[in-house]
Amino acid sequence: MAASVERADFFERVYDVVRLIPVGRVTTYGHIAAHLGMRSSARMVGWALNAVGYDERLKSIPAHRVVNRLGELSGRMHFETPFVMRERLEAEAVPFIGDRVDLSRCLWQPGED
Repeated sequence: MAASVERADFFERVYDVVRLIPVGRVTTYGHIAAHLGMRSSARMVGWALNAVGYDERLKSIPAHRVVNRLGELSGRMHFETPFVMRERLEAEAVPFIGDRVDLSRCLWQPGED
């Protein structure tokens, strides 16, 4: 029971951070994990964001703004189609270099505002 409660609390903390990512910017799973004091929990951040697609109350969370450390859209398979994540980012004018987000131009680090 305690592990389940801890995980739910961590997921909510992830969602709180993701809600802060400005339009046109992205952050990484690792940056979110580090901001939450759990640097080695990037994968758990991914699990939290994967749950967004299955819970109607979480649909407003901009999970498309979270990419992997290389700027790759590793979460794209958890959207309606594999193209939705990129389409949403392009609609926000997020720059790409090939298949990767140009992190040098649009990386947002939690706590920088």
